[in-house]
Amino acid sequence: MRSKRCNFTRTSTASRPTSATTWEGWLYLATVIDLASRRVVGWAVADHLKTDLVDAALTDALHRRRPADGLVFHSDRGCQYTSAQHARLAKRHGVRLSVGQRGQCWDNAVAESFFSTLKTELIHRQAWPTRKAAHQAIFEYVEGWYNTRRWHSSLGYQSPVAYEGGTVISLLPALKVA
Repeated sequence: MRSKRCNFTRTSTASRPTSATTWEGWLYLATVIDLASRRVVGWAVADHLKTDLVDAALTDALHRRRPADGLVFHSDRGCQYTSAQHARLAKRHGVRLSVGQRGQCWDNAVAESFFSTLKTELIHRQAWPTRKAAHQAIFEYVEGWYNTRRWHSSLGYQSPVAYEGGTVISLLPALKVA
C-alpha cells in the first residue's frame, strides 16, 4: 500500500467546539483537522465559546503548517465561524471559508467523528477536577496518541503522522473469513 504525503495545502475542516465538564466549569475545545490525513493540525481550549477560541485553533494550524493561499477551511454554521472577526483572520492568511449546509451534519463528518472518539476514549472516562487537568489530558491525547499512534481504517490502518510521512505500518496478514 502506498500513501500520499499531505501538506495541508488544500482543505482542512473544523467543527463546532465541543466541551468537557470539569468541577470548575466547562472547558471548550476547537480543532482544525486535515481532511486528507485526519491529523489534528491545530487546536485550542478555553473557558468560553467566543470567536477567539476558534480563531486560536485556526491560528495554531496556520503557524504549524504554513499553507499556501487558497486553503479551504470548512466548518459548521456556528456564530464563531460566521463572524466578521473570523472572516478577517481568514482573509489575512489567504484562507477561503466554507460553511456546511443547514441541517447537514455529514458536511463536517471528520471533525464530528474526532469529537466522538475523543469523548469516548478520553473525556467520558473520568471526572475532571480542573480545566488545567482536562487541558493536559487533551494535549496528551491529541499530540501523544491520536496524531502519532492511533490507527485509522480510512488511512489503511496508519496513524495520521505515519500517513503524512508516507510510512506504511506493516500489519499481520488479515484472516480470510468465508
